[in-house]
Amino acid sequence: MKLSIIIAVLGSILSLNAQPGFSDVPDWAKKAVWYQIFPERFWDGDPSNNPTSVDLEGAWPYFVPEGWSTKSWTSDWYFQDEWEKNSGLNFYSNCGLRRYGGDLQGIISHLSYLQDLGINAIYLNPIFESPSLHKYDASMYHHIDNNFGPEPELDRQIWNKEDPGDPETWQWTHADKLFLKLIDEAHKRDIKIIIDGVFNHVGNTFWAFKDLVENQQSSRFKEWFTINSFDDPETEENEFDYQGWYGVKDLPEIRETEDGLDPEFESHIKAIVERWMDPNNDGNPSDGIDGWRLDVAEMVPHGFWQKFRSWVRDINTEAYTVGEVWWEDYSSNKMFNASPWLKGDQFDAVMNYRFTRAVQNFIIDEKNKISPRGFVDSLNNYYNDYRYQNVQVLMNLMGSHDTERLASLIVNPDMWYDHMGNLDANKNLKVHKPDEIGIQIQKLIVGLQMTLPGAPHIYYGDETGMWGLDDPDCRKPFVHYSKVYDDESNHPYYKKRQIDKVHFNENLYQWYKNLIRIRNENETLSLGSIEFSFIDDEQNLLGITREYKDKKILILINNNNSENEFTLRWIDPANHILTDLLTGKEINFHKNKSVNMPPYGLMILN
Repeated sequence: MKLSIIIAVLGSILSLNAQPGFSDVPDWAKKAVWYQIFPERFWDGDPSNNPTSVDLEGAWPYFVPEGWSTKSWTSDWYFQDEWEKNSGLNFYSNCGLRRYGGDLQGIISHLSYLQDLGINAIYLNPIFESPSLHKYDASMYHHIDNNFGPEPELDRQIWNKEDPGDPETWQWTHADKLFLKLIDEAHKRDIKIIIDGVFNHVGNTFWAFKDLVENQQSSRFKEWFTINSFDDPETEENEFDYQGWYGVKDLPEIRETEDGLDPEFESHIKAIVERWMDPNNDGNPSDGIDGWRLDVAEMVPHGFWQKFRSWVRDINTEAYTVGEVWWEDYSSNKMFNASPWLKGDQFDAVMNYRFTRAVQNFIIDEKNKISPRGFVDSLNNYYNDYRYQNVQVLMNLMGSHDTERLASLIVNPDMWYDHMGNLDANKNLKVHKPDEIGIQIQKLIVGLQMTLPGAPHIYYGDETGMWGLDDPDCRKPFVHYSKVYDDESNHPYYKKRQIDKVHFNENLYQWYKNLIRIRNENETLSLGSIEFSFIDDEQNLLGITREYKDKKILILINNNNSENEFTLRWIDPANHILTDLLTGKEINFHKNKSVNMPPYGLMILN
């Protein structure tokens, strides 16, 4: 075993917090523990509002199979109902037609669960009106999806009384009011809420695009979109053509200008920002959302985000913005250095997939495994790219609605992250859940999330033991302690597979809860500097020191599938008795020159 050179990573960056001309990130975001909710799959709190076939109109694949109905929440994910078997579509196409009935009441009814878990910030995937299950194809931004609220049909009547292009005519639907109640109930529990903003594109049912389709050159919204050609009414053929996001015609793209997006569309978005950030328009933003997650942010001009930030901060100086700035070159597995978006005039943070990949390569991978020093180098790369205050609020995630779940990453090592990650792309991927060693690996990874700089992010259900490959398999219904679930025994392509029990994993849940508590109770883990104090590539051991004011916390990591001895010579002998915050046990370093670490073991010493 060898002692590494002590590497001071972030201390030299601390002074950047005070650089003039940069706006500060919100203080609360430095201590955030994020919980991401995909609303349609989190909980069905009100079965009376579940989608009907009418609610699917306009969504791919543009028809509703005979016999269609909402799916049973507790059914085997890969089991196909009769309407799915008879639809003429394959399993993954049928997934686009599935609805399980998750809604806002389901989130409200689980705020106590989330509070007990210890999270203090929620990120909601899109909640605006849309015919799809994912809502990234908005029909309108100024109303919450009617199937997320208590009165879907009455909400339709309210829509029809408005001019969606005129904010003076906008009313509050039952779904809107329930969302405001969700915000209020969350704030009472000191939980912040941000929502997904998708402003690069809309859905083909978006009210302004429908006007364009109908009125063509005469539409007052024709400048909002990039039109290749209008229809010639003198011919039988429909020549109307426009730019869709990545060429997808379901998602009409908003027209870009030199410094942003179409000016009238920008005015519309400004009104949307004001509506959801200060709903009663009294100058007090406490009744509104606490920020935004911005979709495909690198595909929108910087000038728009600069304006967007000013709108947001004019309403709430403590609002948080996080951009999805991800793949610079997907085909070569190259991620963005997001520093151009983090200069202080656009976003506070990005979804930190660079963290995800570094942890995957270090802890999960086998053939492509990197050493502790390689892991440190991967972290240093973005620590050095970004200002320290941005590092503190990066959304450190290990899975999302767009990727494989953490548990499925573990059982499928050596994948390129977010590449060919479901069975439609690679039929040889493993669909089963992790074994006990896999669960221990997950526990170690969560330990890294909760102790390294950046705001930890939990994708709904990871804490309960959920697993799933890339979209749509990562969007299964939430596994809850009160439900009895069918075994997962089916497979879209093979007759035989490992049969897995689907249940709430209490032990894993308690591990998450304990680590979140440790993070919440020790601001050193949120605000402190970091040193990688001990690096042993040969034994695959890593020791980390976090320090804030007069307090130090030491993190020991055994990244091995076997017990290992961790030397303690590098620890300050003046502090000879330390407590492992995970277990509450004291360790006397006068008596012990080393500690034994279990396989994939973690210690957090104070």
